[in-house]
Amino acid sequence: EDEQIVAEIMRRRFFPGLITHKAWEGFHFAGHEIRITEATDCYGAVVWPSALVLCYFLETNSKQYNLADKNVIEIGAGTGLVSIVASLLGALVTATDLPELLGNLQHNVLQNTKLKCKHQPCVKELSWGIDLEKNFPKSSCHFDYIMAADVVYHHPFLDELLLTFDHLCKNDTVILWAMKFRLDKENQFVGRFQTLFDLEVISDFPSLNITLYKAMRKGRMK
Repeated sequence: EDEQIVAEIMRRRFFPGLITHKAWEGFHFAGHEIRITEATDCYGAVVWPSALVLCYFLETNSKQYNLADKNVIEIGAGTGLVSIVASLLGALVTATDLPELLGNLQHNVLQNTKLKCKHQPCVKELSWGIDLEKNFPKSSCHFDYIMAADVVYHHPFLDELLLTFDHLCKNDTVILWAMKFRLDKENQFVGRFQTLFDLEVISDFPSLNITLYKAMRKGRMK
């Protein structure tokens, strides 16, 4: 079953028939053809399999996780694929990442959502743990969903990542987080995450070493 679903997820990806001066990949989600421009010199500007897993889940579980008119923030949005799919499914999306990634992120989001979505998504800088209250004040920022795909990978900012989850998450916020397990240090982050949040596995793909989690603040999971 795992391999069948993974094969279906990977069939959503297609590549250009002709080589162009820009590297891009194509995807079929939410009834649309999505073209993503990539930059192979940067981790954050490549589409990783965890993003495809999360997009596939959002599309195939749209009744249980109805995103229509919901406030969604994606942290570590990278190329923007998850944010684009959430927007096409009707969400009001804020796609965030580091300043050096915003140009490519903005390009992809605009190219794939303009005149196609009920709510035009916005792109915003978010450096984990920095100026959180200034840029995302708790009094006025309420997100129904926080989305993250492959954010726990080979970086020294896991404390700041946990702080960011904590700041953005209200009592009724649902976190949807796809994680590829690689290194012990990063894998230990799951245990630290569970000190603040209840965690439930909603999909598991051993052949990809990827797990999709649902999380809420402790005591709030129904």
